Amino acid sequence: MEGSGPHADIVISSRIRLARNLKGIPFPQLLGEQQLMEVAAKIRKAIESPHVAKQLGNLEYISLDALTPLDRQILVEKHLISPQLAEGGGAKAVVLGNEEAISIMVNEEDHLRIQCILPALQLHEAWRIANTVDDALEHELDFAFAERCGYLTSCPTNVGTGLRASVMLHLPGLVLTKQAGKILAALSKVGLTVRGLYGEGSEAVGNLFQVSNQITLGQPEEEIISNLSSVSKQLIEQELAAREALLNEWGLQLEDRVGRAFGTLTNARILSSEEAIGLLSELRLGLDLRLIKDIDPRVINQLMVIIQPASLQKIFGTAMPPQERDVKRAELISTKLREQY
Repeated sequence: MEGSGPHADIVISSRIRLARNLKGIPFPQLLGEQQLMEVAAKIRKAIESPHVAKQLGNLEYISLDALTPLDRQILVEKHLISPQLAEGGGAKAVVLGNEEAISIMVNEEDHLRIQCILPALQLHEAWRIANTVDDALEHELDFAFAERCGYLTSCPTNVGTGLRASVMLHLPGLVLTKQAGKILAALSKVGLTVRGLYGEGSEAVGNLFQVSNQITLGQPEEEIISNLSSVSKQLIEQELAAREALLNEWGLQLEDRVGRAFGTLTNARILSSEEAIGLLSELRLGLDLRLIKDIDPRVINQLMVIIQPASLQKIFGTAMPPQERDVKRAELISTKLREQY
């Protein structure tokens, strides 16, 4: 992520995902390998059609079987595919385009999962792009659709629009002032849910929270997106107020905390992934509050991705056990941060 855009100091990214299935074909869980391959072939033909190419530019169709387990895991760490799709199989694939802002999972829980991720709070722009991809593909493919229910999906919670909109928020102020639990729990009352860094079933680390819509049926897409955008802006205001309170009440302690995070990140010899993300979260807070300067926020965002296990091994060009990764992670972070000075 670039670290720029509306409210980029608090909103890491905005994502739109559309679940779609081909008309007249059972959902992926009910298909054998040969049938899954036939579905993948139909989708690939559509992706490579002149109409889709004209609308969306060049898209790259990648069979998961053509990738190493390490390369698949890197796609997971970049949020381009789900952990479930990364398990591979002969008919699973991902389609990438537009500098990885667009990704399409093939034969995951649904036949297609169209996704657009943009930096900062850009839900409406992400929707515009995802909707363009959806329209281009629907020109070539018949999607399963029922007049009363909308788009038919493998999981009943996605039926209707098939839309899942989400924002990844960095909320250290609300966490440190112990307001996060109460505020985030209240979101369920307005049809939203909170998850961790990798979506459903994942834990929140580094004060990062993914907020998304629960309801996909009975509301137009624009209404779902506007509702999430509105709630996100309220969370931003609450986070800014919490940060202001922290500065006013515990300014010196906060400055000390950020300084200790920087000291550990630049001098530690061993860092686990979880500890590193927690410290990078505090450093990012320090940057946002101008308690520390001369570090490009994009470097912090980049580090949060490349210090994860698969990306780290790719950078160093070798498979490593966890203990060795912890050493290399500390080395990489120290080098990147010292380059800023």
